[in-house]
Amino acid sequence: MASETSRSASILLLLLNFFLYIIVMAVAAWAVNHGIETSYATASGLGLPARLFPIYSPMGNLATGFFIIFSLLVGVVGVTTSLTGIHNVMQGKAAHLYAAASSSLVTWALTLLAMGFACKEIHVGGTDSNLRTMETTMIILGVTQLFCTAAIHLNAEEATRLRVLIGRL
Repeated sequence: MASETSRSASILLLLLNFFLYIIVMAVAAWAVNHGIETSYATASGLGLPARLFPIYSPMGNLATGFFIIFSLLVGVVGVTTSLTGIHNVMQGKAAHLYAAASSSLVTWALTLLAMGFACKEIHVGGTDSNLRTMETTMIILGVTQLFCTAAIHLNAEEATRLRVLIGRL
């Protein structure tokens, strides 16, 4: 029974993360597109140090460019991890669960990196509502991805313990 409960929790968290990563990916893709379309006109009026900044975004502050790029990367990795994680958790074997756990851990690390840029962007200030949506969603994803990783690890440990107690399945 405990195995089914942790399996259901893992699948539920993976589905929640899938939809949250879709939201992050959509807003980040919009922000990259908006930045590409308007950065030349905005950056041409700035002074020399700002024009030489490697990742410039015409909206927000100087942390916005890094946050947008990392959010887009985290969105793609998160969607992929969620889809493969659902498949691996549905399989229920220890090897599949450990694969899902390791990819979930990598995604959580990348999410924490993007969440750090979101916190820096909030600290500096000067962002619009679309970026605040992505910042908030990224902070929520940092927590839900942690819970998802923990649930998958718990499920993997239960599958390993069950295999040791019962024998080869």
